[in-house]
Amino acid sequence: MQLETLKDLYIHELKDLHNAEKQLTKALPKMAKAASNEQLAKGFKDHLEQTEEHVNRLERILESLDQSTRGRKCKGMEGLIEEGSEMIEEDAEDEVRDAGLIAAAQRVEHYEIAGYGCVRTYAELLGDNKGAELLQQTLDEEGATDKKLTELAKTLINIRAQ
Repeated sequence: MQLETLKDLYIHELKDLHNAEKQLTKALPKMAKAASNEQLAKGFKDHLEQTEEHVNRLERILESLDQSTRGRKCKGMEGLIEEGSEMIEEDAEDEVRDAGLIAAAQRVEHYEIAGYGCVRTYAELLGDNKGAELLQQTLDEEGATDKKLTELAKTLINIRAQ
């Protein structure tokens, strides 16, 4: 796909986010299984449900633009997931691994927040009000997940990992 206009870029980035979220739906169950802390494992499972809804929203937006979801693999998410997988495999104490899993998950959240913030702005500029609304909803959820991870890290996981 040649990127000649902001709309071209908007579609390109939507497809990239769609692929990123699809990759994440495969990684989150592994992270939940690797977490020794029940709250952290539950958080990963809860975020899986949210992520599946994020995929659905992106599909609805792309469909409204008469676009398929096919695009290139999101290499950024692939790398972030690979780092998370490496943390799962580390020879580490359970509490330390949990702290590492939170760090890996927050890298993913920050990547998603950046991506959703950009496409939401593109949607607004292009007059895709429904798309902007759906993207803002996802952006808010990603931000809330990041805050939950921070709170869990600060009040429990990192303290136990000391």
